Amino acid sequence: MTELRYVYAVTRPFDGVLPEGVRGLGGEPPRLLRHGDLVAVVGAVPAEDFAEAPLKKRLEDLDWLTATARAHEAVIGAMTTVTCTVPLRLATVCVDDSGVRRLLDAGRDRFATTLERLEGRVEWGVKVYADPQPDPAASRPGPAGAAEPSAAPRERPAAPASGRDYLRRRLSSRQAREGVWERAEALSRTLHAELSQRAQAAALHRPQDSRLSEARGQNVLNAAYLVPRESSQEFVAEVGRLTPQDQGVRVELTGPWAPYSFAGQAGQAGPDEAGTSR
Repeated sequence: MTELRYVYAVTRPFDGVLPEGVRGLGGEPPRLLRHGDLVAVVGAVPAEDFAEAPLKKRLEDLDWLTATARAHEAVIGAMTTVTCTVPLRLATVCVDDSGVRRLLDAGRDRFATTLERLEGRVEWGVKVYADPQPDPAASRPGPAGAAEPSAAPRERPAAPASGRDYLRRRLSSRQAREGVWERAEALSRTLHAELSQRAQAAALHRPQDSRLSEARGQNVLNAAYLVPRESSQEFVAEVGRLTPQDQGVRVELTGPWAPYSFAGQAGQAGPDEAGTSR
């Protein structure tokens, strides 16, 4: 079986070894490939999955993509505990070690600049969700004896006394949902403004689709912040201080991560580096 080289990240030479127990794709531990003043974190992967043509099909398989992304992130997360790394894009693949060396040569200046900028820094993610309560007035009572859709019994709301009462309930419910959205948006603006001042860089990402993330509510803010590692405790405390007790608005803090959002182009493989030969 032909094997290719999967490149997880780029770092500088460092004292020490890979974290014990770290496993990448296929359950295999990655290895370090040194080339000049840079080191690539690589692993062997089968060409039948990662060559250009099969990779395009694989990337449409959500289960395969999820498992690959988790293995990719596990290696980068482990590396972050021992040294500063530039994470590469998912499915950055070279034909062999020579191809990895050419990748390092092509991006040498960008990798070096990015490593210097990211040294000693981590990424924290902050998301804000508008999570209004379900609308009990939106559904009229079903037929007598009909089973509830949920396994847990819930008290059925009283039937509206009239059509006007039904419309009044709907209007009240809609206004409540709109109020949640307004509060979520206001909180998002405040959080981003305040946290940006406490971070060395900030990035706004597109809100996540709840159908894919399976998170409750609608994502309003999806932001990342580059923070010195030694300032992380203060940053987390500031997020807590700015988070209100609001049942309809939820704040989610994640991290610390490798600084994916701030790797810039140095962390992005070009079109000929993903699933192709070098």
